[in-house]
Amino acid sequence: MKIFNICKLNLDCINSRFTAFTVTVAAAALLASCTATKTAPFSGNPVFNGWYADPEGIIYDKNYWIFPTFSDNFEKQVFFDCFSSPDLVQWQKHERIIDTTEVRWARMAMWAPSVIRKNNKYYLFFAANDVHEGEVGGIGVAIADKPQGRYRDLLGKPLINNIVNGAQPIDQFVFLDDDGNYYMYYGGWSHCNIVRLNDKFDGLIPHDDGSIYKEITPQNYVEGPFMFKRNGKYYFMWSEGGWTGPDYSVAYAIADSPYGPFHREGKILQQDSAVATGAGHHSVIHLPDTDTYYIVYHRRPIGDRHGNHRVTCIDRMEFDENGRIIPVKITKTGVKRRKIK
Repeated sequence: MKIFNICKLNLDCINSRFTAFTVTVAAAALLASCTATKTAPFSGNPVFNGWYADPEGIIYDKNYWIFPTFSDNFEKQVFFDCFSSPDLVQWQKHERIIDTTEVRWARMAMWAPSVIRKNNKYYLFFAANDVHEGEVGGIGVAIADKPQGRYRDLLGKPLINNIVNGAQPIDQFVFLDDDGNYYMYYGGWSHCNIVRLNDKFDGLIPHDDGSIYKEITPQNYVEGPFMFKRNGKYYFMWSEGGWTGPDYSVAYAIADSPYGPFHREGKILQQDSAVATGAGHHSVIHLPDTDTYYIVYHRRPIGDRHGNHRVTCIDRMEFDENGRIIPVKITKTGVKRRKIK
């Protein structure tokens, strides 16, 4: 009996020490993991987990935000998530910022969000229903008090429903010019229109010539328009190729006016057989008061043929001495950790 008790005592002591050791090791590992996450020098690509496409990147105050499409079959693509980060490395997911329970006219396929802030309100423009002539769908707009929502349908119907100039009403991007005008570029089916938004974002106003819609389609345009301004020049960008294929890519033009004319300069984002395929449908983040630009885009893992397997990535976008965009090298490392000052 004494021998048994002594053995039991020794075993309890060993177990206690082993448990304490295990807890200590686990705690140290957890701390190291947290520290590594906080100090990781690069974002890595993809920048967050999940199948997400058509990412719209923007800066609100001291945070980076990405609003992507949830990449799935059309009948399941009925909500949006968004992501925020203080440094391009740590990303927080904000789930279901809006869905089809709020947008009653959208029965499926909400995608390609575009976001902008005005008068301390946040506006999210989106496409829904993969609309064809005579159907209800197209471009909608929602509003919220915070970037992460929750968003509510502003109109209860599409802002643009009809097919004008052959452009399916999808893939909208809202651009604020220096003169205070809000332009929206949009269009699928290889046609692109420009329209002007009114002050409340609930309707369209005429261009100077009295027209509402103007077609500004450049060579090889397919979809996914984007506009930014640098050194007084207008950089118009778009996606080429088929969105389910490996050759999906991004090209651009430079003009002196938001209306163009936009003459294709060349392709600046495309697949790399060692990294990924189908690199396209992008946006651009400009770090304030710097000449630092990031291209935010989706791409497909090598060898994956699933039509909806798309992931969101970020890489640097730079310019040559003449202001032309240098072709982007897509990477697995992503971009350096950087906070907004």
